[in-house]
Amino acid sequence: MAKWLKRLGVLAVLLLVVSACSTESPGSSDEGGESSEGSSDDSVKIGLSVSTLNNPFFVTLRDGAEAAAEEAGYEIVVTDAQDDASTQLSDIEDLLQQDIDVLLVNPVDSEAVVTAIESANSQDVPVITVDRSAEGGDVVSHIASDNVIGGEMAGEFIAEQLNESGKLVELQGVPGASATRERGKGFHNIVDEIDGLEVIAQQSANFNRSEGLNVMENIIQSTDQIDAVFAHNDEMALGAVEALQSNGMLENVTVVGFDATDDAVAAVEEGTLDATIAQQPTLIGEKAIDAAGSVVSGESVDEFIPVELQMVTE
Repeated sequence: MAKWLKRLGVLAVLLLVVSACSTESPGSSDEGGESSEGSSDDSVKIGLSVSTLNNPFFVTLRDGAEAAAEEAGYEIVVTDAQDDASTQLSDIEDLLQQDIDVLLVNPVDSEAVVTAIESANSQDVPVITVDRSAEGGDVVSHIASDNVIGGEMAGEFIAEQLNESGKLVELQGVPGASATRERGKGFHNIVDEIDGLEVIAQQSANFNRSEGLNVMENIIQSTDQIDAVFAHNDEMALGAVEALQSNGMLENVTVVGFDATDDAVAAVEEGTLDATIAQQPTLIGEKAIDAAGSVVSGESVDEFIPVELQMVTE
């Protein structure tokens, strides 16, 4: 009897040891910590809604974001709103249906996009705005150059070139876009304070080259003197250059653009465009992906992440 009890005791000890070994390392099983720990990056899905891919600046921004996402192992889905606010709202709703983890938005219209941002908020999808800001909704971070400072740089350059005396034309971007408002504000911060400078025409050409050409043609027909043109982006500036050239006026008019696209930089080097404000769209796209990764990881990000500007004159 004593031997039997002794054998039972040994058996019980063995069972306890086996049980302890089986529960000692829960994270080492195929179902445990390895899958949840190793797949966090692989499972990140980012939606990017771009205002238009008909503009080289935003093509470069998209390319920067896609390259950064690929390097980080994230999935990215890009939509093109084609400069239509209602299309962008529909695009964002489609992205939200695809279970994205973060929404990156480059708004067509800073006010109209608020509805879409609030829709993302209601589904607990973090939102980051890129290059252009939104007028409302809960936005985690805004990544852009300081457009007001860029406008001021353009105004200061033109004032210097004209010795603070002359008549100016302003080609404005898409009405309602934050870039339009902010670049114009910076420009007027400078030129409105100089008595010898007068803005004789302000008109939207919707950030579009062909519209820039047409609008500039109309302005040329309606005035007898133009000394400088500030266009809110390079596409409109290049359209204005074409209009001025065809009317034999380019040599006597200072033209400044914004974005430093490849075409604009080439025009500056050729001497047909006087200057452009250099943004860094590739870097904006990269920073957007970095910020998205931080948000998904639960890290804090700055409310505004600036990207440096530079004047290109040669």
